[in-house]
Amino acid sequence: MTSETHDLRLTQLGAGNTLPASPEEAILDAVPNPHPGTLYLVRFTCPEFTSICPVTGQPDFAHLVIDFVPEAALVESKSLKLFLGSFRNHGAFHEDCTVMVAKRVIDAIEPIWLRIAGCWYPRGGIPIDVFYQSGPPPEGLWLPDIGVAPYRGRG
Repeated sequence: MTSETHDLRLTQLGAGNTLPASPEEAILDAVPNPHPGTLYLVRFTCPEFTSICPVTGQPDFAHLVIDFVPEAALVESKSLKLFLGSFRNHGAFHEDCTVMVAKRVIDAIEPIWLRIAGCWYPRGGIPIDVFYQSGPPPEGLWLPDIGVAPYRGRG
């Protein structure tokens, strides 16, 4: 991928804030990486991610942490916000939502490396944490902790 592949084609920045009806309809915009060839990590944190249980229709809540090493492009943050918000009426299990987010970011920007932590709040007394990464992290990358404490309940 070259930087020419990711021309500045912003479809949402500076436009209205309407949430897409579904994750499939959401568009993730890419912008050129201003530092191609430099090894660095970008982190997006979404502490209020919501989706719907596909069986009960009840809301599910998660704290997502998305880390990636960009190559030619970065994810434009407003388009990511709208994409993540589109899950609010989307029925899927925790594992599907978490991995779907990772794969869509990978498809949009083709990063060198990506990982996601989906730390889901308990339903039925069981918290579910979902972790995915695209492969081993690049050598020499400073990789901070995800920064989300394990669920401890009232104990």
